[in-house]
This record gives sequence, structure tokens and C-alpha cells, in this order.
Amino acid sequence: MPSEYGVHFAEAERAELERVVEALARWPRLSHLLRYMGEKLFSGEVEQLNEYNIATEVLGRSKAVFNAGEDAIARVEVHRLRKRLAEFYENEGKGRSIQVTLPSGSYIPVFVHKSEAMGAVTSQDLSLTSTSELHFDSWRLFPLIIWKRRYLALAAAVVVAAFGVFLYFHRGTRPIGANSEVNPVSAVVSQSPQSGASSAPLRILAGYSGPPRTDSAGRLWGPDQYFSAGASWQRPVSSISRTSDPFLFEYSRTGDFSYSIPLKPGLYELHLFFSTALRVSDGTFTFNVWVNDELVLPAFDINSDAMGEDIADERVFRDVSPQPDGFLRIKCASANGPPALNAIEILPGTLHAQLPIRLIEQTTPFTDRQGQFWQPDSYFMLGHLSSHTHPLLNSADPDLFSGERYGHFTYALPADTRDSYSVILHFAEFYFGPGLSGGGGTGSRVFKVMCNGQTLLDNFDIYKEAGSLNEVTKTFRHLRPTAQGKLNITFEPIANNATISGIEVLDESH
Repeated sequence: MPSEYGVHFAEAERAELERVVEALARWPRLSHLLRYMGEKLFSGEVEQLNEYNIATEVLGRSKAVFNAGEDAIARVEVHRLRKRLAEFYENEGKGRSIQVTLPSGSYIPVFVHKSEAMGAVTSQDLSLTSTSELHFDSWRLFPLIIWKRRYLALAAAVVVAAFGVFLYFHRGTRPIGANSEVNPVSAVVSQSPQSGASSAPLRILAGYSGPPRTDSAGRLWGPDQYFSAGASWQRPVSSISRTSDPFLFEYSRTGDFSYSIPLKPGLYELHLFFSTALRVSDGTFTFNVWVNDELVLPAFDINSDAMGEDIADERVFRDVSPQPDGFLRIKCASANGPPALNAIEILPGTLHAQLPIRLIEQTTPFTDRQGQFWQPDSYFMLGHLSSHTHPLLNSADPDLFSGERYGHFTYALPADTRDSYSVILHFAEFYFGPGLSGGGGTGSRVFKVMCNGQTLLDNFDIYKEAGSLNEVTKTFRHLRPTAQGKLNITFEPIANNATISGIEVLDESH
């Protein structure tokens, strides 16, 4: 029989979780997710709180096709929930004696008792061998038990991962180490895996030989493979602009080299990533890039393309397919300087149209109610990213455009040079207006927006159009990228800072 003390704790924790679920009602997806976690927790089914179940049972992903390695929706939404819980207890829930938390890396809620004595931990309390054996007397010890189980699982996972990494690097792939010489080594060849053709998405960190890495959008990047010749080079420690994922540009493959990437038949979109790598005596170097024997970047100058040194540069090529023998081939050869390539990304493509770019000015990605994926802020130069979010009023997705980049800044969004694009800009006024930090109202913030020299908005005043905390959307059509494959969008202040909360780039060839 459960003791009166144990029942008190269990009921109090259930009540607190329900209060938080109701407080998150303005974010239905997060509210539903927290209730699901609570139901599994209180029924003793925490083993079912995993990425697959959350994605398929709560977030609408198909059980037949969901792949956690390609779809980060569970990690993204749990991160958002963790963030909302922290904000709730910093504000309206501040001072509550019981608080619901989500430890980093965990899908299991843990209750923190701020003011009640937790009592001594006995050997009997620690003798629980499964979650199903939990009884009410043990709820006050639940965080301790869960963490004990998690550390055991983590230790096992580390062993399995280490073994997996060992197998990965001994299956015929021969990446060059980080300290390799810069001069090309023509004898170096990375063999294709025995498993045959690869599936997209495929992401390769050129010149890198460590374990896979995850970017800010939850996408997995693997070490270098499928290459022939060239050498690995690690850039000196320095900052790099126009990216939220500087690790993509930490290593490169340089010298004359090629890639033969086995792919299943189909249509793909190819992204090549560059940054300043080696310098020659006159400060410039150019090289040629071929894709499937077609010269796609003649006399390519990274610094010129990126508009400066130590700036991330990305080029996009739609309608790419493997050659008849099943390989996609990329070749880089010097013109007046050594080639350098940082990363390769291959995505499932759409005929004659670049895939959409959806960008929110926040640090974490977002999947909206229509299932569209928005990647976190990137491609920017200058400006400041707000450290706080402000949910919008009268919005089906109040969190979607709740952040901002503000100041005087630019974005350089990569685009296939053959097409024209619609650019959709999403704004909201978070600072000016009655009751807000900045006070004021109409005329408090005025700015200008340009794209590749063309004025899109002049004397633009968000508050004048919609007041505070309301979305304003502006659409601009038939925009052409520069010869460098960029849509350069400039936000120039007139009165106070310019601001932006979301950017979409849609190919009009679709």
C-alpha cells in the first residue's frame, strides 16, 4: 500500500505537471508533448519515452518512414519544450515548490522539489530494478533513479558508439588526418563502402576524419569519404562569418582532387561549401570545379565569391544526377592556385527547382503546423540576434517568428543562378509600442530593405502597419541571384534598428 507521504508527492507532481500543460496551451504542440511525457512517466512506461515514439505518436511522423538520422523533429520540439519550461519558471511559475524540468539530453520529465525535505535515501529505495516496480513511496526519489538508469545506459551507449566508430573507419575508407601536409597526395584514395549506393541526404566534411558531427539544425555530417588524391588541411584558429556552424569550415580537402560518390538513381540538389583556405603570393587563387564532367565553376575565386576572407560561401546546383555507372563525380583542379573544398551536401531534388530555404532568426530550428522545416539563423553578416523570444498574438504558430535579428546587417542566401525567386520576409515589432520596453509607436523604428541593389522596402514601419507583437509579411517576386549565386538582402536602419524574424526563398520554377 502506498504511504500517505508517497501519495502526497505523486498527487502534487501530477497537479504541477497539469498546471504547466495548461500554461503551455498557447503552444498546442508543446502542451500535448508534455502531457504525453507525463502520462508515460506516471504509468511507469518511461522506456517508451524515446525519439521514435515522440516523433510518431505525438508529432505526426509516419511510423513506416520516420528516420531519426534524417528527421530531427523530436529533438527540436523537446528542446523547445525544455526552453519553455525554463521560461515558465523564470516568470509566472517562479517560486513554485515543485517544478517540472527536462534534463538536457533526456526525454523524461524530472520534478524538482524546491522547499520540501526529501528525506534520506535508503538501500531499499535504491533497490528498484525497473520503472514498473516504482511505488508511490519512491516518487520523491524518481530523479535519482532515472539518472542512475541513464548513466548505465550512457555507459553502454559509449561502448557501442566506440565500436561503431572503429568499424566505420576500418571498412575500407582512408581519410587523411588533421595534420596532413597541404601538398596534394595523389596516392590517397577513399574507397566506396561495400554497402553500395548512398541515399540522400548525404553530408560530407571534406578533409575531416573524426566522428560524425551535428549542426545547429540537427543535421548529421559525416567524415570525409569517396575522395581521390588531394590532402586534408585544417584552417588556423579564426572566426568565420555568415554561418552558425563554423565546424563546417574547419577542415578542407585541398590540392587537385576528385570525388566519386555512389548514389541511387534519381534527381538531387548539390551544395558545395567553401571558405578562405590557402593564400598565394598575390593574395588570390583560382581553381576549376566540374560536376559530372561539366565545368560549373570556372576560375573560381573563393574570396571574390564570398566577398571577403574568412567568410562562409555556399554554391547550389539543382538537377544533379549520378552518371550511368551510378556515381556523382566532383572534380577540383588548380588554375593559378590550389583548390579547397570544405563540405558537400546532397539532398533529394525537385525537377528544375531549388529546394525552399526557410530561415528563422532564432538559435534552434522549428517545424511549423504545416510540417515545414525552418532552419536556425545563418547566412548573416553583422547585426545582433535577440537573446529572448516573444510569442506573437493572433498566430497559429506564435513561436515561429518570435525571435529577431536587429541592427544594420545583411544576408547572403545561396541560389542556383539559372532561376528567379520569390523572397518572403516576416517581421514583428517586439520593442516599440505602449507597454513594451521601448515605448513609443509609429515612427519609432523605420528602415530600408534591399536585395542585390534593388529596393524592396523604403521607410518601412512595422508598428504603423500592425502594431506590436503581430506578424507582418511582405512578398517580393522575380528576384534574380547575382553571378555568384546569391540573394544579398540588406537591412539598413533609418530610425533605430532594422529587424527581421523570418526569411523564405522559393524557386519560381516550381
